[in-house]
Amino acid sequence: MTTAAAGSPRTYQVRTYGCQMNVHDSERISGLLEDAGYVRAAEADEQPDVVVFNTCAVRENADNRLYGNLGHLRPVKAKHPGMQIAVGGCLAQKDRGDIVRKAPWVDVVFGTHNIGSLPALLDRARHNAAAEVEILESLEVFPSTLPTRRESTYAGWVSISVGCNNTCTFCIVPSLRGKEKDRRPGDILSEVRALADSGVLEVTLLGQNVNSYGVEFGDRYAFGKLLRACGDIDGLERVRFTSPHPKDFTDDVIAAMAETPNVCHSLHMPLQSGSDDVLRAMRRSYRSERYLGIIEKVRAAMPDAAITTDIIVGFPGETEADFARTLDVVREARFSSAFTFQYSKRPGTPAATMDGQLPKQVVQERYERLIACVEEITWAENKKLVGETVEVLVAVGEGRKDERTGRMSGRARDGRLVHFATGDLAGRIRPGDIVHTVVTYAAPHHLNADGAPVAHRRTRAGDAAEAGQVPRTPGVLLGLPTIGAPAVPPAPVGGCAAH
Repeated sequence: MTTAAAGSPRTYQVRTYGCQMNVHDSERISGLLEDAGYVRAAEADEQPDVVVFNTCAVRENADNRLYGNLGHLRPVKAKHPGMQIAVGGCLAQKDRGDIVRKAPWVDVVFGTHNIGSLPALLDRARHNAAAEVEILESLEVFPSTLPTRRESTYAGWVSISVGCNNTCTFCIVPSLRGKEKDRRPGDILSEVRALADSGVLEVTLLGQNVNSYGVEFGDRYAFGKLLRACGDIDGLERVRFTSPHPKDFTDDVIAAMAETPNVCHSLHMPLQSGSDDVLRAMRRSYRSERYLGIIEKVRAAMPDAAITTDIIVGFPGETEADFARTLDVVREARFSSAFTFQYSKRPGTPAATMDGQLPKQVVQERYERLIACVEEITWAENKKLVGETVEVLVAVGEGRKDERTGRMSGRARDGRLVHFATGDLAGRIRPGDIVHTVVTYAAPHHLNADGAPVAHRRTRAGDAAEAGQVPRTPGVLLGLPTIGAPAVPPAPVGGCAAH
């Protein structure tokens, strides 16, 4: 017996945790299931036929969150025979068969290297009435070969690599995602062109360490070349990328950003700590002087660049002097935004067993001081834009108060969040359209534009949003590149883009 009515297609729901790479992987999971005949469950459907958890293993409480959610589904499944639950992603790669032992009502467990197996595993589990656990140790088929159900009409993720060759002591991603695998440039550009042809205006190039792209085929300038090549794609208005590693940041990338018109002047570059001693303990192969030097070069080439970062507070052994140095670097860097984290143990990482684990109250107090420092700076930086005209790509779901305030929201070219009044254009502006508007107010995390828009441009992405359509891209090519002469192929932002 199944939960789907006789003759009707089975419904599915994907629940995603973690970084941009996981969000993009979930688009692939949706594409695979729809190719296999499943249909997406309505938002209000509390009992889809298949629920897929795409998990993250980066935070300490990731497993508690998963098992809590699985526990909530247990009675739902008991009342609906035929319902299936699948767990994938980084936590599945890490915990493997333990998931079924802890939650025997789970039907399928699949890892980061075999997303494409999901439909077959669901079929096999249903046929055999037994759980299927399949975890591969290495990537056999690059994820971009899989069909993808894109979530946005106007913005798309494109993986240029998966995996990571770094050994940061706080990060479990390399052991879960594997060594870096690079797609061939032609394959990446084919996918970007396909998105642009479908009306997508903005593409974000993804990789755990996006600017080390090319290491597998021996071209350290490959990433800058890729950015420039994106500038030749008709209809593509914005190109972003995440996340670069400071150790691999080269001057040619800065030049490519400055000289390629559709590459946005925004840079997300994780700092993690301003203390050289802590960076050394983290096994981050750069120091604060190198980091600030990159920012100086970026701003010299692009004075309007918005730079964002990731910072970890309370790493084992961090002293008050170390933390003070982080605050110094934050003040000098003048970030437009920062993702801040309290250090938490990742089981399986070297840092989890290091001496000098800090008391929670110490970490919390430093974290609050960091937040106050960051917000003081981001607010001051945002205030500089009051009175300026900004170009906004209208988005969905960016402004939680939009319905109450009558505003719409989107992202400026530099990545800042803008809430804007629609004026006489109310009801005519669609997600995916382009609006030019004047900033009237600045807050630490967003800008407001409360006057009527200066200009509004309707786009094909807006047409698609109005029609309720989302782009679907077929699998792109059939394999992995090899070192040396190009062979065959191959994207926030995989397990953790915060490298």
